[in-house]
Amino acid sequence: MSPDVDRRLRMAARALGRHGLAHAYGHCSERLDAQTFRVCAPKPMGCITPEDVGTTVPIHGSLPDGVLGEVRVHQQIYARRPEVGAIIRCMPPLLMALSTARVLPAPRHGPGTYFQGRMVLWDDPQLIRDDDRAAQVAQTLGAGSAVVMRGNGVVVVGPTLRHALVWCWYLEDAAQLEWRVRSAGLANDSVQLSADECAQRATEAGGIVERMADYLTHGDPEGDWPRVTWGTR
Repeated sequence: MSPDVDRRLRMAARALGRHGLAHAYGHCSERLDAQTFRVCAPKPMGCITPEDVGTTVPIHGSLPDGVLGEVRVHQQIYARRPEVGAIIRCMPPLLMALSTARVLPAPRHGPGTYFQGRMVLWDDPQLIRDDDRAAQVAQTLGAGSAVVMRGNGVVVVGPTLRHALVWCWYLEDAAQLEWRVRSAGLANDSVQLSADECAQRATEAGGIVERMADYLTHGDPEGDWPRVTWGTR
């Protein structure tokens, strides 16, 4: 395993904490190969230090000692989605607030377009501490990018850890806009983008993902993202 994997996990974890997308709970992981992935240290992500290392977890099999119970969800998703290179479990506050009312952000602006038709609700507020429930979450996610857990945060997947990190920020940004539109009483009048508009806007051209990752990791004790190999999976 390359040391860059643990470095990426530490940087992504700290970025999630620094930008209010995670508190004491949550975890992030990156696929190593068809059989294993690496998960961050089992501590609050914003508290992870440059000395902390992750744990290699089998995609099929029992969780290693010390690995958090909900990492089972990562196992189930990696097993079903060979194209997924990274997974983040985090607690974006406004997304979670909306989810308690079973509301998901509508595609109203750029960041929201990345989830058009790719975000679903897991309508259960309980923790995921057994394999059967973890499998159900993965099945609910299907081919999507995010499964929002009612009153319990979200699981976001991406082809790389950089993508997953950026999409977590996009998702909470869409939730903030949804919150403001609804608070202003404009939900029925505010225009939602069409599927065609979403497909055109949800681009990665022009370094959009890279620039957001640069912003999110700026000031990290291990460097900004241009000074770390993020992987090209």
